[in-house]
Amino acid sequence: MILSHSEAEPPVRAPHCLPLLLACGGSFLAFLDVTITNLAVPALARDFGGVDLTSLSWVVTLYTILLAALLAPAGRMADVLGRRRLFAVGVTVFTVASLMAAIAPTFGLLLVARAIQAVGAAALMPASLAFVLADTPAARRGSAIGLWSAAASVAAALGPALGGVLVDAYGWRSLFFVNVPAGALLGWLALRLPTVATTRTRLPDVTGTALLTGGIALLVLGVTQGQSWGWAQSPTLVCLLGGTTAVIVALVRSSRHAEPAVQISLWRSRTYASANVVSALFGAALYASLLLGALFLTEVWHYSELQAGLAMTPGAIASAGVGISVGRLARRPSPRTLTVIGALVLAATSGVLALWLPTEPHFLAVWLPTGLIGGAGMGAVSVGVSSAAAFSVPPPSFAAGTGLNIAARQVGGALGVAVLTVLLAGRAPGGGAAVFAHVYLFCALACLAAAAVGTRLILMAPVPVPATAPAETSLAKGA
Repeated sequence: MILSHSEAEPPVRAPHCLPLLLACGGSFLAFLDVTITNLAVPALARDFGGVDLTSLSWVVTLYTILLAALLAPAGRMADVLGRRRLFAVGVTVFTVASLMAAIAPTFGLLLVARAIQAVGAAALMPASLAFVLADTPAARRGSAIGLWSAAASVAAALGPALGGVLVDAYGWRSLFFVNVPAGALLGWLALRLPTVATTRTRLPDVTGTALLTGGIALLVLGVTQGQSWGWAQSPTLVCLLGGTTAVIVALVRSSRHAEPAVQISLWRSRTYASANVVSALFGAALYASLLLGALFLTEVWHYSELQAGLAMTPGAIASAGVGISVGRLARRPSPRTLTVIGALVLAATSGVLALWLPTEPHFLAVWLPTGLIGGAGMGAVSVGVSSAAAFSVPPPSFAAGTGLNIAARQVGGALGVAVLTVLLAGRAPGGGAAVFAHVYLFCALACLAAAAVGTRLILMAPVPVPATAPAETSLAKGA
C-alpha cells in the first residue's frame, strides 16, 4: 500500500548548522546511555535492597540488547518515514523514558523505562546521520561525518566517567535526569527544521522486521547471559538457537520481499560488508575495554567511582579531538587509512596493558598515556568506519545502511562484554591484575582483526549526495 502525506505548514528557514547540531546531539545522547550506568550498580543495590547483582546488571544490559536489535529496522523506517519525523519521535520517546527512569519508584519500573529509552535511541541514530548526509553542504560533509562519529565515540567513552562523577555527587537518578533538558532542547530544535511535502513509500516487511528484531535480541541476550545461566543450559540454548533461526528466516525473506526488512543488496558492496565486520570487531574491543577499565580502577587500584570516572575522561577527550581534527583537515585521510591506523593504535595500547598492568596505581606513568593514545585510536576508527559505511551505499539507503552498521557495533559490543564476563568469572577477590590482562589481550586481538579487515575499505568514488533541495527526495523522499 502506498501512503502519501503532505505537510502544509509554511517552510521555516533553519540555521545551516542546525541539522548537524541535531545529528551530533542525537548520536551523543543515544550512545551516552550505553555506558553511563556502568558505575551505578553499587548505588542501585543500596537503593533497591534485595535485588541481586545479576538482576541489577539488566539496567545496563537491557538497553544494549534492545538498541542492537532495533537499529537495523529503525534504519529502514528512517528511509521510509523521513529523518525529521523519526528523529522527533525518537527524541520524545527517549526523553520521556529518561524522566520515567529518574523517578522510578521500583526496580521493575526502572527496567521498563530503560527498555523504552532503547526504543527512542534506536530511532535517533539512523535519523541523525541522515541529517548529516542530506542536509549538510557537500563541501562540509566529510567534516560533518567526522563530528557525528566523534559524538558517538566520545559519548560511549565519556559514559563511565560522567556516570562516576554524577553517581558520586548526586546519586544514580541524576544519570537519567541529565537527559531530560538535553532531549527537550533537541526536540524543540527539530521543530525548527523546514517541513516540505513528502511522499511515503511502503513500510518494510512487518514479519521480517519482527523476526530480525526478535532474533538479534535473543542472540545478544543468550551471549550476554550465557555465563550466568550456563552455556549448556536450556535458556541459553533457546536464545542462541532461536535467535539464529529467526535472523536466518528474516534474511531469507528479505532476499525475496519487495520491501525487505534488511537490504541484502547492500552487502554486495565489499566495502560496506567489510565496514560491518570492522564495526562488530571494534564494538567488541570498545565496550569490553570501557567496562574493564571501570572494574579495574575500582577493584584493583581501589579508586572511588568519582576517581575512576575522572581517570577515564582523558581518553574521551582524545577521541573527540581526533574526530574534530580529522574533519578540519584540508586533505583528509581515507576511511581505510583512518580505520587501519586507529585499530592498530588501539591494538598496541591494549597489548601494552595486557603485558604490563601494575597492581599498584600508576596513573601518570600507565593509565594517562594509554588512555590518551587509545582514545585517539578510538576516534580514528569511529570516523573511518562510519565514513566507509555511509559512502559505500546509494543515497536512498543511507539510513538503512547506517542502522545496520551501528547495529553491528552494538552486537559486537555485547559479544565483547560476554567474553569479558567469561574471562573474569570465578576470579578470586584481590587476585590482582593477571585476569584483567587476559581481557586486554582479547581486545588487542579484536583490534588487530579490525585492522586487517579495514584494509578492504576502499571507496571507488564518493557517493553523490545533492547538497540542495533534491537531497530531500534522495533520502526517503521525506522530511
